[in-house]
Amino acid sequence: MSKTKLTINNNGSVKIEGDFEIVDRNGNAYGLQGREVVSICRCGLSKNKPFCDGAHNGHFEHEAIAFDLPPKKVQ
Repeated sequence: MSKTKLTINNNGSVKIEGDFEIVDRNGNAYGLQGREVVSICRCGLSKNKPFCDGAHNGHFEHEAIAFDLPPKKVQ
């Protein structure tokens, strides 16, 4: 099984590729109909949430540049 890859797109969605399952807060799976690539809305404007429908075009700005998180807190 290949690793799942999430790509944070500039000014847009999160693209998910690979072997994955998306579930709601109750654990119910969304019917992805065999898709191995989907885009998840980040802007909140999609009428098809949690999936992206392109509504962000011209209404959402975020330059996606990777960075390191601070060290994980150990308790």
